[in-house]
Amino acid sequence: MFGVGPLELVVIAIVAVLVFGPDRLPEFARTAGRLLRQVRQMVNNAQNDLRNELGPEFADLDVRDLNPRSFVRKHLLEGMDDDDFDKPVSSMDLATPERLPAGQRAPYDPEST
Repeated sequence: MFGVGPLELVVIAIVAVLVFGPDRLPEFARTAGRLLRQVRQMVNNAQNDLRNELGPEFADLDVRDLNPRSFVRKHLLEGMDDDDFDKPVSSMDLATPERLPAGQRAPYDPEST
């Protein structure tokens, strides 16, 4: 939960009691809970609207997949084990460019440079 441990939660609770007072703290907690519930509802509604607008092809769309880091992890690194990184690479695994016949030069494109 946000990287907050039990000790940090206790410290936050003590500071909240000192700042807001024990009589106003329950009211503040109710307001914070209501706000959190409304934010979750707005996010869920936005996700549902996005799925409906994109059509049935994107019915399984997860907004977290739109994060570039998770997108790369899901689509490029999926199926790769840690063992794949430990394997030695031989010269046969590397792509070798085609050899040109003797006397022939590689094509040159002046617009690409």
